[in-house]
Amino acid sequence: MDNLFDHDLVELHGAAEAVTFRNEESGFTVLDFASGGELITAVGVLPHISPGEELRLMGRWGFHQTFGRQFNAQFCERGMPTTQNEVLKYLSSGVIKGVRGVTAQRIVEAFGDNTIAVLENNPRRLATLRGISPEKAEQIGESFKKQFSLRQAMISLERFGMTTAECLRVHKHYGSRAAEMVQHNPYILCDADVGIGFERADAIARALPAPPDESFRHEAGVLHVLKRHCYQNGHTCIPADHLPEPCAGLLRIDEGEAREAIERLCETRRLILWNDFIFLPPLYHAEKNCAQRMDFLLRFPPAKTEWDGDFDSLIAKMEGEHGLHYEAMQREAMRAAMEQGLLILTGGPGTGKTTTLKAILQLFTSANLKVALAAPTGRAAKRMQELTGAEAKTIHRLLEVEWGEDDRQSFARNQRNPLAAQAVIIDEISMVDAPLFSALLDALPLGCRLVLVGDADQLPPVGCGCVLQDLLKADTLPVIRLTKIFRQAMESLIVTNSHAIVRGEMPELSCKDRDFFFLERNSAVQAAQTIAELVAARLPKAYGYNALADIQVLCPSRKGECGTGRLNEILQEALNPRQGGKIEHRLGRTLYREGDKVMQIKNNYDLLWQRPNDDEPGMGVFNGDIGIVEKISPVEHLLTIRFDDDRITEYPFDAAVEELEHAFAVTVHKSQGNEFPAVVMPVIGVVEPLCYRNLLYTGVTRAKALMILVGSRGELRRMVENHRKTLRYSALAGMLGECSSKDAQLCVSQ
Repeated sequence: MDNLFDHDLVELHGAAEAVTFRNEESGFTVLDFASGGELITAVGVLPHISPGEELRLMGRWGFHQTFGRQFNAQFCERGMPTTQNEVLKYLSSGVIKGVRGVTAQRIVEAFGDNTIAVLENNPRRLATLRGISPEKAEQIGESFKKQFSLRQAMISLERFGMTTAECLRVHKHYGSRAAEMVQHNPYILCDADVGIGFERADAIARALPAPPDESFRHEAGVLHVLKRHCYQNGHTCIPADHLPEPCAGLLRIDEGEAREAIERLCETRRLILWNDFIFLPPLYHAEKNCAQRMDFLLRFPPAKTEWDGDFDSLIAKMEGEHGLHYEAMQREAMRAAMEQGLLILTGGPGTGKTTTLKAILQLFTSANLKVALAAPTGRAAKRMQELTGAEAKTIHRLLEVEWGEDDRQSFARNQRNPLAAQAVIIDEISMVDAPLFSALLDALPLGCRLVLVGDADQLPPVGCGCVLQDLLKADTLPVIRLTKIFRQAMESLIVTNSHAIVRGEMPELSCKDRDFFFLERNSAVQAAQTIAELVAARLPKAYGYNALADIQVLCPSRKGECGTGRLNEILQEALNPRQGGKIEHRLGRTLYREGDKVMQIKNNYDLLWQRPNDDEPGMGVFNGDIGIVEKISPVEHLLTIRFDDDRITEYPFDAAVEELEHAFAVTVHKSQGNEFPAVVMPVIGVVEPLCYRNLLYTGVTRAKALMILVGSRGELRRMVENHRKTLRYSALAGMLGECSSKDAQLCVSQ
């Protein structure tokens, strides 16, 4: 199995001297390791290592911000201690129950080089020593056998080319027979709790002396294809007649054999067939639960609250307080939120969604309801808080996310421990996927009101499902669509052009004195150059914008001359060029420089941050948070980032590679939930799969005060006219119909 190892890894031989830290649950260990006459700090998943053991570690050198240079071990091969001194360290460590200090010394003095053999084969001989009874000798032998069997199991798994962490996961999942089971069917490694991909399992299978049963490979291949289709493309399911062909292509079998594998998986409930569509069980149960819980909210509305006067007089009072006049649909939304307890509120820019949301919040507060506000991302929650003046959290924070082993997510708030809220308002619901929506509904207490606010014309969520689209298609739910553009909003070309784009009409491009501009360029290279000039010089000079804080470049794609990859390089040189005294460092493929604009690309709830002049540290940095690289410390392997709300945090280099990207330019998808004073967006060289209307619409609606499109008029027209969107298969609308009428139709969201 040697060909399965990464040959770029450093290899060290030596002996464990001392264990300075160990997490028994995860196996993570900090070890003093003697190798080549040097005492080294080794870290990694090194379960049940004890002082005195001979080790062969494979990994890479790293640097910890507190503990300095250390060796990050990925693979560990173990040998029993050989010298008497090593055996004494091993037994003195307490690894064998009932053996420490003096007892260990007596055993080694009595049996010398044969100590390990005695413990393994004839532990009754220990009873000849003073202080060890026959019963205790038997207990010591059993403890040694238990440790030895675990060691042997790990060694047996390591020969398949798995990291020590993977070996530990496999052993925990399958127990002492894990190696035997992998030998019989290596495709069990594709189980979600183990997390080894199909290609690696296939490589392990090919390296076995006897090939496993073909049915194992066929079933694992089908599951791999469906996971890839769902989790990469946002589907929750796929038509049953669409699945055999890609499975047959991957496995190099005929479609009949692929269908047989699909049927076997459905019979064993590893796949679920519903209305001629195939689901992975977690996605089926997520959408089914969403439908059932929404139906429950309809069937059991909240109890009526005590009002201070009637509804109309309360609305009139609110209008007087704020100098507003609520339109009929806004009033209807407010009444539905209070009286029905469930409301889906949708509308485009300038139609009064925020005003209506604030009014509903005031109504809830006046009725003495305990209200929780949340949004899918940190920046969306922050914007919601700024608009309403009330505390808002991410949905994950609201549900009190917990992370178990291998970053497995769960929520402390659920059906058994619901939220302490009488009303919940969720903004940017278009960004919420089916599993997260299911978890949110599970956490609602009996009688809780729920208001969902979003724009149905925005891009669908990054995760699986089309929750908002499906809720709007179900004719059983209370939906209010705000369509009237308010007079003051009509003065903004950003607003009116956004609505034109939604209708499939070309935006107004000729106006030169408003908030929406189009600069035509004939090539992507010219467009990229113009964008750099706009951001670095023209817009700051004309409008007083800060190039980093106020202007955001949004791209349809990552690739091409006007993709985020190339534009980030160009903008880095334009806005933050190399100069003396400014430290830079390459991490992976990205060159970071002090002063660079960066974005967090995944939620990290455990990352500590500090604000200046604030003694209390905080925790959590979220997907979409944007900041500036304040300091790069190559010796300490640290990046210091100041985010735009003044949070300062440090990233070890290895974490930065996984969690940060340059943000001079970001994709439209990554901008969801955000707003920026000024947005510049290329519309040239857009690849066909991304050349569609609601991607353009989403980019335009991210701009608060100024929107500039740069590129080809023809390409812009193609985006406006293409209403195909991204095809997504989802079942929520059909399941909602099934709950209410038992006549389910699966919806294809387009």
